Amino acid sequence: MNFINKLETAFQKESNPENALAMAKYMRNHFLFFGIKTEERRTIFKTICKENQVEISENSRAIALALYSKPQRELQYCAIEILIKQLKGNYKKEDVQLIENFILTNSWWDSVDTIAKYILGEYLVEFPSEIEAVIERFSNAENLWLNRSAILFQLGYKEKTNFDLLQSTCEKHKNSNEFFIQKAIGWALREYAKTNPNAVKNYVSNTKLKPLSTKEALKNTI
Repeated sequence: MNFINKLETAFQKESNPENALAMAKYMRNHFLFFGIKTEERRTIFKTICKENQVEISENSRAIALALYSKPQRELQYCAIEILIKQLKGNYKKEDVQLIENFILTNSWWDSVDTIAKYILGEYLVEFPSEIEAVIERFSNAENLWLNRSAILFQLGYKEKTNFDLLQSTCEKHKNSNEFFIQKAIGWALREYAKTNPNAVKNYVSNTKLKPLSTKEALKNTI
């Protein structure tokens, strides 16, 4: 694909080995990096996207999948950003399979959290009839990243948050010893507390959450 070749070439040209080592270390050496910082990466990405708009719009899913299979994390970030922009308002019902694939591939908090909020969350806005089945399946899965996504997908929903669903999902995982699950519970509750602090405080006071979840949930409440 012309777009991918151009993007890889541009990133390689701007690669910084010193930054790459630091970035990889920050991500516990799970991924390789070109060493391009976020602002610069997005500038390069935006420029090349403008030059290849037709190719991207006509092949967004295939391009995103191809980029996400690349070893460098910067290309994986670009794949996610393509889906966020290109699929909003254009999701297909079967895209939940694509979303699940992205959550389960190259999984770490940075990718999963973005996918959960901006892709899974948007997909379920467009297909609300799928919420119950998808979130039940993700929250019951034996994969912490699917579990985390089920907890976090309503980030940004504000007053449209289904708090009953959020509570039931937290209930399933409140005894988890997994850091990323405890943190997700706290984060999701803290975010909803910006809209309905009393509901969150009441839930936390009547639920035996892990200390980390409780601390995070009540961080911005009085």
